[in-house]
Parts: sequence; C-alpha cells; structure tokens
Amino acid sequence: MVSTEEYRRATQRGRELLASAPVAVEARYDRKADRIVVRLSSKLEISFSPRDAQGLEHGSPADLREIEVMPPGLGLHWPKLDADLWVPGLLSGVMGTRKWMAARLGQAGGRATTPAKKAASRANGRLGGRPKKTARR
Repeated sequence: MVSTEEYRRATQRGRELLASAPVAVEARYDRKADRIVVRLSSKLEISFSPRDAQGLEHGSPADLREIEVMPPGLGLHWPKLDADLWVPGLLSGVMGTRKWMAARLGQAGGRATTPAKKAASRANGRLGGRPKKTARR
C-alpha cells in the first residue's frame, strides 16, 4: 500500500513534469502520409510512422484513426489496438519498451552490410561455412 508521503511525492513529481514538458493536445492519423501526427501544447507538431511504434506496427488505417489523448496529455491510446504510447517518451525517441526497441535495433543491425561484415563472412566461408544442422533425436 502507498503511504501518504509516497503519494505526496509522486503528486509533486507529476506537477513538475506537467510544468516542464509539453503535453499532447491533439493526435490524428494522416492516412495519405501514413503518419501519426501529435500536436503539443507548445504548438509544435511531431509525426512518426506507425510502423516504428510498438503496438501500432500492424494496425490498419481504421485501427490507427481512433486515437485518444489521455488526460493530462501525457499518453496516447489506440482502443482498437489496445496500444499506448507515452508522450515524453516519444519526444525522447522511445517508441516502445526497452525489449521491443532492442529487438528492432538488432533487426536493423542484422540487415547491415559493411566491408568488415563481408570480410568476416568470406573468411568464415573459407573455413567451411556454418556447420550443417543435424536432426535431434
């Protein structure tokens, strides 16, 4: 159970966050550009591809169109996808959980082709390449 003092400190941190950071006042899906557009209290608009955000990457245009700005503007919610994003996280480039973001970075790294990666692949091939998989019994 939360003590009165813990509640007071959490409430104070929340007030400080609201006073120091812009919050979302409107969010919409731009189907033509395939972008989520978020208008902030600072009059700044940010946009991002739903393919780059956890929970939105497989959403249809109809699913993406319905966006709720959660009071007091720190969260965005897509009811049809049961997905949420935290606005301060979006402003920092955080588009999902650490695990999800790490997996996305790993995918990008695996697709990278560099001279060093090509050289390592060639050297491995000269050694006989990958071992053949054997059937487990």
